[in-house]
Amino acid sequence: LTKGPIAEQKAIKTAKAYAAVLASDGYEPVDSAKYSEDPTIDAVEKASNGSGYVVQTTFSGAQGSITMVVGVDNDYKCTGISIISHSETSGLGAKAADTTDGAWRDNLVGQGDGLALTKDKGTVAAISGATITSRAVVNEVQVVINAAKSLG
Repeated sequence: LTKGPIAEQKAIKTAKAYAAVLASDGYEPVDSAKYSEDPTIDAVEKASNGSGYVVQTTFSGAQGSITMVVGVDNDYKCTGISIISHSETSGLGAKAADTTDGAWRDNLVGQGDGLALTKDKGTVAAISGATITSRAVVNEVQVVINAAKSLG
């Protein structure tokens, strides 16, 4: 009885996440044989307006799985992230999913190849008290950039 409505709500949430990370009129699935596949990547879709790719991925955070959508433009730079689901600690790792202006995830926008936390000799500061979640998200964005680069 609830299976249909739950699936519908999940589809709506995912569509909103796609639009939030890379604006386009639509998205076309990319065959997984065409990109450098990583086991964490769930789906890769090309923006129908040709502006880049949207990648859905599920990976391990500090407290469990994180499902995230990442936009990557044609210069292989992150255009945004949207965390669809997570089980990270409220007030700490959960800050990675914050969507308000100036939230931590905004630090990833415009970042390209070589993405890493400052603790790992990169340019992105970790969320205070949530290094494991921060590192997981940043590393996964790099996985997505690598997949997009493999598409050419």
